[in-house]
Amino acid sequence: MLTDHYELTMLQAALRSGAAGRRAVFEVFARHLPGGRRYGVVAGVGRFLDALESFRFGAEELAFLRDQQVVDEATVDFLAGYRFSGDIHGYREGDCYFPGSPIMVVEGTFAEAVLLETLTLSVLNHDCAMASAASRMTHAAQSRPIIEMGARRTHEMAAVAAARSAYIGGFAATSNLMARHLYGVPTTGTSAHAFTLLHDSEPEAFAAQLASLGAGTTLLVDTYDVPAAVRSAVELAGPELGAVRIDSGDLALAACEVREQLDALGAAKTRILVTSDLDEYAIAALAAAPVDGYGVGTSLVTGSGVPTAALVYKLVAREDADGVLQPVAKRSVGKPSRGGRKTAFRRIGPDGLAVAELVVPDGPDAARQAAGLNANNGSDGAPPGNGEAMRHRPLLTRLVRGGEVVGREPLEAARRRHREAVAELPVEAHQLSRGYAAIPSVFGS
Repeated sequence: MLTDHYELTMLQAALRSGAAGRRAVFEVFARHLPGGRRYGVVAGVGRFLDALESFRFGAEELAFLRDQQVVDEATVDFLAGYRFSGDIHGYREGDCYFPGSPIMVVEGTFAEAVLLETLTLSVLNHDCAMASAASRMTHAAQSRPIIEMGARRTHEMAAVAAARSAYIGGFAATSNLMARHLYGVPTTGTSAHAFTLLHDSEPEAFAAQLASLGAGTTLLVDTYDVPAAVRSAVELAGPELGAVRIDSGDLALAACEVREQLDALGAAKTRILVTSDLDEYAIAALAAAPVDGYGVGTSLVTGSGVPTAALVYKLVAREDADGVLQPVAKRSVGKPSRGGRKTAFRRIGPDGLAVAELVVPDGPDAARQAAGLNANNGSDGAPPGNGEAMRHRPLLTRLVRGGEVVGREPLEAARRRHREAVAELPVEAHQLSRGYAAIPSVFGS
């Protein structure tokens, strides 16, 4: 029932007209990268596959649709036996995508495939947006780890999905225990200001935390007076104190002062973590500060101002009266689509960097056609595609075959793939200013 009313009314009309059983191909893509981003990150595929397997209309849902007269009895009967039995191909989680990238291709009967629009987009739009924001933050942090801690800033289940996406995008851990329970994302956490305020003094609070968690814990030092807190922390824990966290004030200045004080007290190995409404811009501004790690909450779970990936789910091909799959496309002003089932390749230059996203009609000659496309057709200044030094990495893989999920993979594989995909991108992909996609999308016909 987490779907749109019109999906069911379209189904009803198609069942009545006899077109519901026609083979159809839907494609998920972004017409543009929102927020002036230079690349997007694929995430949510694993969650989508889990949801697809349990996408059913049970007795309660069917009774609701019947009682509310949302659809007619013939449609209710169809929904009672609904099972997706088609095929799905898609980009792997962690890979990057660009405008027009066919990141998911759904093929089945119209009746089966049209019901997946909201399911598909609600998962992918959210997770891709979160992973894209996480990737930018991870790059801004360089080798310093980031903890995702936004569970208190969004819907409870969106927080779990965001933590999963952040991990794909390079975050080291999350504070969200459900993300660990469901997906194995590493979790971490220490204490809040409330714990310090609970005790009669700050040293008493530190002593209680150290007694429970050991000297390797992280002590929050900005409840009252930071220098006094740091001094107490080292006196109680000794030079083996794991870390201190700063959550307010001028973080760069505070980090420098705390680092100097820690070193003077003999705690040279104690790390400094900073939090407080950080985003990729604030993280980049702290690059020269003696910071060892970051905690990010609100900005991550809101996509750092870009909470959707602007993905759409469009019919690109349908079966004609002779059983032949024909391209179809909308031509509305400002929202055109490209007809036909497609596949995609990423052109990699001799230096190992991506040159273009190549989108071509699917078929036995797709790879040859992609190799023959000239990247200059997509963007001025891009090098041509000819030359033996160029290679073309296929981007789509089979996720579902005949209704059976075949494309699951461990979350760590997605995380590793993202590191590899980002390493392929040209340097301009990592600019934080608004701009165009880092590589052109080139379309064959």
